[in-house]
Amino acid sequence: MADLTGPGATVPAMAEQQPDEQPGEQPDEYRDELPADLDVTGYVGPYLFPAMRRRRIPATMYLVLAALCLGGYALSSNAGLLAAAIVLTLIAVYHYASAWPLAVDQTEALLIASRTVGFAVGHSSAQLAWHGLRSRPVWRILLYSADEPPTMRGLVQIDAVDGTVMGEYTEPNPEDWSKYGLDETAGQAT
Repeated sequence: MADLTGPGATVPAMAEQQPDEQPGEQPDEYRDELPADLDVTGYVGPYLFPAMRRRRIPATMYLVLAALCLGGYALSSNAGLLAAAIVLTLIAVYHYASAWPLAVDQTEALLIASRTVGFAVGHSSAQLAWHGLRSRPVWRILLYSADEPPTMRGLVQIDAVDGTVMGEYTEPNPEDWSKYGLDETAGQAT
């Protein structure tokens, strides 16, 4: 029998198949994999939103830089350094003014929203947004009723600083569930 792997071979030798590969599968082929941050086996607890008070850190940095620019202006009379000091100070003041305490977390916001809508809550979702010029944190909570399929849905907006309900809207769920094999009257409130 001829050696097909030697220097004079005209037919390329077959590579050895790895034990976990299927026949005909290329060893360098891309395999889809779930990203580590979406892997539920690595779940360590609920996500905590960062505190808005962290905005004070860059504000302090801007004030230090503004002081350095002001010192540079005093030594050199460079108007650009004075303008930079003024702009950096204004930015720092804005950062301090928008550093709200996040007193209401997502769990408490969901509890407030479920008490507000007036129906038993099943699925829900929370989103942190900002309101106004000073970027006051606000929770936007989307809620569905607990029945299967949900007959009601609601949207509640809650101030994340003091927990007051800023607004709420509820309505019968208009989604059509018949294409999923569920009863056709599911989207209509009774």
